[in-house]
Amino acid sequence: MPHIIVKAWPGKSEDQKQRLAEAITRDVMEIFHYGEESVSVALEEIPAERWKQDVYGPDIKGHPERLLKKPGYQM
Repeated sequence: MPHIIVKAWPGKSEDQKQRLAEAITRDVMEIFHYGEESVSVALEEIPAERWKQDVYGPDIKGHPERLLKKPGYQM
């Protein structure tokens, strides 16, 4: 059952957060063929001054093998 954690800077409205969760849920349902009851989405707000320490170091640089889309323009 997929549980998706989105880490982002603070400052987005509740409407934006809800729309993101709904879009992620729709895509997971369509691509992975799960029902809505199987998908959960969380948003973790990380202040900009802690991003490098709390996200970039441990999640991005520390585990490049997990990245399906790396930072930057490469689509």
